Amino acid sequence: MAISEAEAVVMDVLWREAPRTAEEILAEVGPAQGWQEGTVKSLLNRLLKKKAVHAERDGRRYLYTPLLAREQYVQQESKGLLDRLFGGRVAPLVVHFSEQRKLSKKDIAELRKLLKELDDEQH
Repeated sequence: MAISEAEAVVMDVLWREAPRTAEEILAEVGPAQGWQEGTVKSLLNRLLKKKAVHAERDGRRYLYTPLLAREQYVQQESKGLLDRLFGGRVAPLVVHFSEQRKLSKKDIAELRKLLKELDDEQH
């Protein structure tokens, strides 16, 4: 289930607090995104079809709750990124960031710790 960037904006709202109405979602992200109510409702309908959210009737409105966990989404997106750009391998990703000087000393220390833990698990 691929979630578009626009759908992810809606999901972020729901991951922070749910259930939410379409109007509440619009109030939170509409101005920054330049979205109208119809845009938010279209995105919610797409997410419903993908079974990423659940809608429950509440009088004349619907309350939306995420079915897709944020952790699951992050896992899918990161795997997709690795597969598309780095052949599914982590090492070329780390090399890319190190060549671009995007790794801080803290990042390097955390990577060293992770590698040591992985190495210890294999021995």
